[in-house]
Amino acid sequence: MWDAVYDVIVIGAGHAGCEAALAAARMGCRTALFTINVDRIAEMSCNPAIGGVAKGTVVREIDALGGEMAKNIDETGIQFRILNRRKGPAVRAPRAQADKRAYRERMRKVIENTPNLDVIQQIVDDIVVEEGRVKGVVTHIGARYGAKAVVVTTGTFLRGKIFIGFNEFEGGRMWEPAANKLTEFYLRHGFRVGRLKTGTPVRIDGTTIDFSKMERQDGDEPPPFFSYWTEPKEVEQIPCWLTYTTPETHRIIRENLHRSPMYGECKLISGVGVRYCPSIEDKIVKFPEKERHHVFVEPEGRDTVEFYPNGTSTSLPYDVQEKIIHSIPGLENAKITRPAYAIEYDFVDPTHLYPTLETKIIKGLFNAGQINGTTGYEEAAGQGIVAGINAALYALGRDERFILGRDEAYIGVMIDDLVNKGVREPYRLFTSRAEYRLLLVR
Repeated sequence: MWDAVYDVIVIGAGHAGCEAALAAARMGCRTALFTINVDRIAEMSCNPAIGGVAKGTVVREIDALGGEMAKNIDETGIQFRILNRRKGPAVRAPRAQADKRAYRERMRKVIENTPNLDVIQQIVDDIVVEEGRVKGVVTHIGARYGAKAVVVTTGTFLRGKIFIGFNEFEGGRMWEPAANKLTEFYLRHGFRVGRLKTGTPVRIDGTTIDFSKMERQDGDEPPPFFSYWTEPKEVEQIPCWLTYTTPETHRIIRENLHRSPMYGECKLISGVGVRYCPSIEDKIVKFPEKERHHVFVEPEGRDTVEFYPNGTSTSLPYDVQEKIIHSIPGLENAKITRPAYAIEYDFVDPTHLYPTLETKIIKGLFNAGQINGTTGYEEAAGQGIVAGINAALYALGRDERFILGRDEAYIGVMIDDLVNKGVREPYRLFTSRAEYRLLLVR
């Protein structure tokens, strides 16, 4: 009946999936990690950074639980800083720029060399359930894999649709196929499914940037690492750069809003976007009084010329994207290497979950990451390790469950918010969500 049998199967090898699979395998479970593309394990689909306010503490909580994210960024980071040094301790936070390629290559190496853990490049189309319990999965090539527990960490891939202007096409992220059939499983079993939206900026050829028109931002010395296990060491840090939008930028956007899939007459995007990480057109519409907005120009790695203009996410047409970029000081002659786009995808109502992230409808089925309506690598990884630990406990037949309280961890705050309040927009973790934030500072 089964081509192979595992204790735990993890669907999706993003930040949630990596932590879930590693946690289950390290707890002694025979584990399989399914991914659409093995070469994109732990891919940073958007910004090339780890950490930030509240998020940086989550990374350290994952580290304390035996996870990998902190170690991975410490080994592959290219700039390390403590944010908000001049403010109170509750909002100080470590943040690091990552070498995106090195980050995913190191995480893949760790996963491939972890005992009890197999990596399988196949798309999961269905989950087998008998008498209300998970029994295994079925892939797009008809292969069947048995399991006692399944953790779903599909990111933006569930019926993902990409928008560049009025051009739209299916995709979990640019140049990768969507996972279109797994949503049918959730609907068939009575789960509430909705649509959310996120996006990403263009990428720019760094050899065409005029850095003399920008403010340089260097890392801290000595570098503030994330992991409790990282020994002090020297790192060759790479600077980031700060520039701003201009009145010309804002004029270009306002004059082309009718060509936006969000604001145009042909409104194609129905999903709710990230309030705290808005597109550039969202900023211009919602904050018309602002004369300029920050643009952080961030390197994508040591061995690439690509830069990430943080703050310019957009779904406007490509010709408008070029005009926007060329209106920003230092980017007048910049060449775009990859276009910006918006992506809309399915999520499953997280109030269907227990605090263990197991579903209330099906025993042995766990959801983690963006499928629960969150946004951000760190939020996903925090859920992933909790789901992986609990999936392992379930598969091993142990009675205990692993639950973090709001007074114990930011991960506990996030999961409590999700399972009790649900989401109406992509959830992002902030210190203001935590009543015990002064106690949770790491």
